[in-house]
Amino acid sequence: MSKSDRPDLCSDSDTNSRPEQPVETLDARGLLCPLPVIRTQDRVADLAPGTELVVLASDPGALHDIPAWCRVHGHELLAMSEPGPEVSVRLRVMAS
Repeated sequence: MSKSDRPDLCSDSDTNSRPEQPVETLDARGLLCPLPVIRTQDRVADLAPGTELVVLASDPGALHDIPAWCRVHGHELLAMSEPGPEVSVRLRVMAS
């Protein structure tokens, strides 16, 4: 497959081509499963489509649970990180 035949995998998440979107933060540190996902769901329900949400959690299960929740509910997973004892998940709220 030549380079020109490959799909552009970065086009959907290229922030340079999108207007500036609001970014919200949800602090779910100290909560155990399933509370980080429940709090994420509650927060997303109050956000406009296009808003980005960064979820901070101390439960490493959030790295599996929140992406799975995004797939089921149609939200876009943007990034995940595990910089230490805490994890973060960044998602974009899509239309419900």
